[in-house]
Amino acid sequence: MAKREKSKGKKFKLIHKYYERTGFYAFVGKNLKSAILPILGVILVIFLFNKYVYNINDGLRHFTETFSRITVLSVFFISETLLGLIPPEMFIAWTKKTETPIVNLTILATLSYSGGLISYFLGRMTLKIASVKEYLEVKMAKNLANTKKWGGILILVGALLPLPFSIACVAAGMIKYPFKNVVFFGLFRFARFAIYAWAIFKVVH
Repeated sequence: MAKREKSKGKKFKLIHKYYERTGFYAFVGKNLKSAILPILGVILVIFLFNKYVYNINDGLRHFTETFSRITVLSVFFISETLLGLIPPEMFIAWTKKTETPIVNLTILATLSYSGGLISYFLGRMTLKIASVKEYLEVKMAKNLANTKKWGGILILVGALLPLPFSIACVAAGMIKYPFKNVVFFGLFRFARFAIYAWAIFKVVH
């Protein structure tokens, strides 16, 4: 038993040294710092906009009455599959005005998670298109390099932080990172939606 614990401790130290040497901790720390301000900024902007510019509750009511639930969810799913083009915060706020906010929030998180998994396979498919492969390898060179170094941890960061989760998954697909690991680490996407919903629901009534 003691020998096994000693082996685990040694393995942990080796992993810790590897991440320290490759700059992973600095990378995560930098992104955590950069994430705090955007999160606070989003909440502040929503609060000020709601108070001085336009009543968000009225806008969301109009939004829910104009577009069907299926339409909203479909647009969100397409966005989350194609590199996260629309900020998910808008859709999270929308769920608060629906009859079943928790159910719709869970559906949003599931769609975002599923969109990321599909993005993984889009990344694999791009390898078959020479021109697209060359373009993405230039534009996403840093993401690809980091994914090769840190693998699943970067997927986790993409799932939790306000970074495009889809892009992290595309990068994982392009380097043929094990899909089962993407499935596991991507589950933290649900935690991200829960945290953001907690903050946004306090502003939207």
